[in-house]
Amino acid sequence: MNYAIVLRLLSYILYCEAALLLLPALASLIYGEWMVLGVFLLTAALSAVAGALLHRIKPKSQIFYMREGFATTALCWLLISVVGAVPFVLTGSIPNPVDALFETVSGFTTTGASILPGVEDLPRGILFWRSFTHWIGGMGVLVFLLSLLPLTGGSHVNLMKAESPGPQVDKLVPKVQSTAKILYGIYLFLTILEFMFLIGGRMPVFDALLTAFGTAGTGGFGFRNDSFASMSPYVQWVVTIFMILFGVNFNAYFLLLMRRFRRAAASEEVRAYFIIIGVSVAIITGNIYSMYHGLGEALRHAAFQVGSIITTTGFSSCDFDLWPTLSKEILVMLMFVGACAGSTGGGIKVSRFLLLGKTVGKELKQALHPQVVAPVRMDGKLVNHETIRATNVYVAAYIFIFAASFFLISLDGFDMVTNFTAIAATLNNIGPGLNQVGPMMNFGSYSNPAKLVMIFDMLAGRLEIFPMLVFFLPDTWRRF
Repeated sequence: MNYAIVLRLLSYILYCEAALLLLPALASLIYGEWMVLGVFLLTAALSAVAGALLHRIKPKSQIFYMREGFATTALCWLLISVVGAVPFVLTGSIPNPVDALFETVSGFTTTGASILPGVEDLPRGILFWRSFTHWIGGMGVLVFLLSLLPLTGGSHVNLMKAESPGPQVDKLVPKVQSTAKILYGIYLFLTILEFMFLIGGRMPVFDALLTAFGTAGTGGFGFRNDSFASMSPYVQWVVTIFMILFGVNFNAYFLLLMRRFRRAAASEEVRAYFIIIGVSVAIITGNIYSMYHGLGEALRHAAFQVGSIITTTGFSSCDFDLWPTLSKEILVMLMFVGACAGSTGGGIKVSRFLLLGKTVGKELKQALHPQVVAPVRMDGKLVNHETIRATNVYVAAYIFIFAASFFLISLDGFDMVTNFTAIAATLNNIGPGLNQVGPMMNFGSYSNPAKLVMIFDMLAGRLEIFPMLVFFLPDTWRRF
């Protein structure tokens, strides 16, 4: 382990977070929240000083391999979460440090699960920071730094592989630094576009900004206690559309920008993603039709919740815990499916389910015809054995973590549906579950040990499991 280069990278992370903390400080200044302003400035100063101390460590080698990539990614997300939790504690918004860490991890991992029973009385600066963590974590702070850091030895690829979602990471252009810039450019453009549409619907600027942050990062923290239930139909439709757009693989947007329309349309994952959404919306609309005033209202709520759950955003336009069992079962299944790889969404990812399905088909063909060569193809390209193996290992690790977490939080004594959907909501970075953790409830009733389990799950879900598992292996920390 090249400890010096890891610590040097963590110093950049602390510098970055110090700068980002100035934005909620500015919001506090605008709204005259002087105590909250002081807390954000103090936290930013402490983060900058800690970064300066770590930056004094000069690595002898700039080479950065996969081991350092996993370790840095895990440490980075833990560090930004701990620093990000400080304003919640010091302002008294969330006095319990474990609760504050839960809320902050939920923000950065774009989960949106909250321990707060109500949010409307929180200071504006805290509300801004709470939603802004979604935007920071959506594309990933390391992806941002990739465009700036002077690393060698394939270091940029190793960092991107450790943080980016999906079974494999593709470079859009030959240089990884340029890929990072393109990704953030698309991300910023879509965020601004949604903000403009929300402003066009006469939404207050502050509310529109927080909504755009949460939608772009597919996060889910609301600034109203009822999430989006009291919003206008126009706002709900805008948010629905953009939630679905942010769940699309960003590679498809790059291909559209390059006018490679055939290649963009040929994406099996994107086609499957939209088919799953369309079928789910149709079934749920028919199932809940009698609960609402007409087809239009039922369709709007069905589309909003399907878009929210499959993209793992976690916003709600109604209390879907009151829906019929069929509709709730579909939403629970969508929690596991998740969005596309290479998007800001969580979950197992559509591409992995496609690969698993194709692998099963291949094995069935070879069981009937042992001499037949049946390669697995995706988008017309041959999928290598390494990608299939990584997908199988990922699913195995996912099942193990889910089962262990489900057992551990069951010690708190809540019912099975609550515990099952709580883990599904945190490991898949969804936000709300059912029953005691439903869309109009919160996670505050769980004990601190159970919250720590779910904090791990949120980080594991956002970082595609392996960085968090590798973090606990002794071999990871051996010097070379």
